Amino acid sequence: MASRSRAREVALQALFQEDLNPRDSRDQLAPFMLARLQDEQLREFANTLVLGVLRNQAELDALLESKADNWSLSRMAATDRNVLRLGAYEIRYLDTPDRVVIDEAIELAKRFGSAQSSQFVNGILDKLLSHED
Repeated sequence: MASRSRAREVALQALFQEDLNPRDSRDQLAPFMLARLQDEQLREFANTLVLGVLRNQAELDALLESKADNWSLSRMAATDRNVLRLGAYEIRYLDTPDRVVIDEAIELAKRFGSAQSSQFVNGILDKLLSHED
C-alpha cells in the first residue's frame, strides 16, 4: 500500500471514530496516529486531513448534501460519509490531483464500505468536481 494511501486510511479511521464518538478534546488523536503511522511526514499528512475535515465539517457536509440527490449525510453509512468528507476536503483544500483523490476515496470505500459504497462515493465526488472552478 502506498504511503499516503496508508495515511488516508488512518485518517478515515480517526474520522469514523470521531463521528461515532464525538469528543470535545483532540488529545487522543496524536497517540492514535503515532500507534499507526511510524513516519512523521505521514502522521503530519494524516493529521492535516483529520483536523482539516473537522475544522471545515459544516461546509463540507453542506457541499456534499447538495451533491447527494435525495440523501442527507445522516442517512449515509458512517464509512461512506467520512470517505466523502475526506475526499471533499482534499479536493477543496489540498493540491492533490482531483482524480487521485477520487481514486483513493474509491479504494477506501471498497475496503471499508459496503458493496455499493465505491459507486456511491465516486458519483458524489464526481459531481463535486463537475461543479468546481
